[in-house]
Amino acid sequence: QIQLVESGGGLVQAGGSLRLSCAASGRDFSLYAMGWFRQAPGKDREFVASIERIGGATYYADSVKGRFTISKDDAKKMAYLQMTNLELEDTAVYYCAARYMYVATTPGAYSYWGQGTQVTVSS
Repeated sequence: QIQLVESGGGLVQAGGSLRLSCAASGRDFSLYAMGWFRQAPGKDREFVASIERIGGATYYADSVKGRFTISKDDAKKMAYLQMTNLELEDTAVYYCAARYMYVATTPGAYSYWGQGTQVTVSS
């Protein structure tokens, strides 16, 4: 079992950048695939990006492809989401999540979640 804590959210102008961090505690972080999801007011939680535990293959939602980059540092027990060229539509609470062994793109597949960090993009 692991615990996750996100940080790095904030207010940024459209076109700007933010880097979200996800700190993990617990055992065997390297055995977990990681994902980032977001939830805007009145909307369902949606997939943003995920990374496999071995090999580091990454997957992105079409809406963020080419703008966001997910990464994972097993030695530091950290996951990151680098966000560039932010758009108004990126405004949401962002959550990191961990899934044992295999990557997935649906929220229900992930067992462990952080508390979320707010990202607000202004015009």
